[in-house]
Amino acid sequence: MNAENSPTNDSSTMQNDNADQFFSVKNINAYYGDSYIVQDISFYVREGEIVALLGRNGAGKTSTLRTIARTDDPHLQSGEIWLNGESLHDKKGFEAAQMGIQLVPEDRRIIPGLSVEENLDLAQIDGNIGWSYEQIFELFPRLKERRKQEGTTLSGGEQQMLAIGRALSRDIKVLLLDEPYEGLAPVVRHDIERALTQVKENGITTILVEQNAVAALKLADSAIILDTGVVAFKGSAQEVLDNEELRHEYLAI
Repeated sequence: MNAENSPTNDSSTMQNDNADQFFSVKNINAYYGDSYIVQDISFYVREGEIVALLGRNGAGKTSTLRTIARTDDPHLQSGEIWLNGESLHDKKGFEAAQMGIQLVPEDRRIIPGLSVEENLDLAQIDGNIGWSYEQIFELFPRLKERRKQEGTTLSGGEQQMLAIGRALSRDIKVLLLDEPYEGLAPVVRHDIERALTQVKENGITTILVEQNAVAALKLADSAIILDTGVVAFKGSAQEVLDNEELRHEYLAI
């Protein structure tokens, strides 16, 4: 099945209408050294939408997020990335962050030796201030209870909350999440899902990479499936949930 060319993937949640192109990537190609990882990927996302970026291991999901966030690796060789009419493809990582792109990597990167509050403060050191302590602690009450505790001594789920809270403490427009449910107990995962729903209600766009595809699809509005670095499907999350053949071919579920 070539889902990308299937008429069923022409979803109303992902249109090429300019009015819906709050965030877009157009024919991006990125490399790790000589390895061609992200291959001519294009998609469009509406403001406030949650998009599940899915695929098997090695499909290029994390590399796509890192390319969008303008990290040094992989190297963007060609293509365009646009946020609300402003170009990102010609920016460095810190400039993309200042424009409102925030990546929460799989390893969370909590700063050793700093408390929960100090990790949040560090994110605002350049004055690019977003959510307040009060807003973040309302989203994640556990962090309020542990606000003076060293961040790296938190549980895995609490560290994930802190990593998301730290991203939100900046003036953020697009939240990029890489495997946010990894290693989390179901009850903690539900806390993260509840928080992401509130983030959506605040108009923030989220692109979510997650191996637990069913959980991601139930949360998301739209889905993009990658297959060895290229887009195999674009459409609504419900389409993927309803299409057993598609899930089996590209997600092995």
